[in-house]
Amino acid sequence: MRSFLLPACTGILAVMAAACAENDQAGVRVVMETTLGAIVIEVYADQAPRTAENFLRLVDGGHLDGAAFYRSVSPANDNGSPPISVIQGGLGDAPAPFAPIVHETTRETGLTHIDGTLSMARAEVGTASSEFFICIGEQPALDFGGARNPDGQGFAAFGGVVAGMEVVRAIHGAPANAPTDVEYVKGQILDEPVGIVSVRRR
Repeated sequence: MRSFLLPACTGILAVMAAACAENDQAGVRVVMETTLGAIVIEVYADQAPRTAENFLRLVDGGHLDGAAFYRSVSPANDNGSPPISVIQGGLGDAPAPFAPIVHETTRETGLTHIDGTLSMARAEVGTASSEFFICIGEQPALDFGGARNPDGQGFAAFGGVVAGMEVVRAIHGAPANAPTDVEYVKGQILDEPVGIVSVRRR
């Protein structure tokens, strides 16, 4: 399991400054302010560079300000197999600001879908863009080779929650019976989407 603790950067010596710069590039923390509270996320730019870059472009451009968490999936309402527990957010029906990204599998990155993992939502391989999800509990079915997708490619994990899992669980437990024309997500759309007020680098 990846440690979320980062060494302190003093900047006194050139060697330490270089190490700090490398560390800053590797583990970038962002604060996601929602209407239910703050979620602090570490983005693993060293392990999932393409996916992390995409997410940080969304952050730095302010594209996630005003987005929302709108879907909550649990074994009680999951129409897929095997059942999973996640909350999904992003721009929803709004146009994505960037083109879809190349898929980075968990086999490539070494990341897995554990409690608090942040990962990209997708349909076909190579279609991920602005929608993401956070795992509640371990979700190995979402890793490369997992049974959730017939293609076996899994989802692209690129970060993890380091503070605010109580907010994630509150979103996960919110009522989810909003009407939808998409059969696959029936019973999963939140009655009241949880707004993402802002997302900023820490």
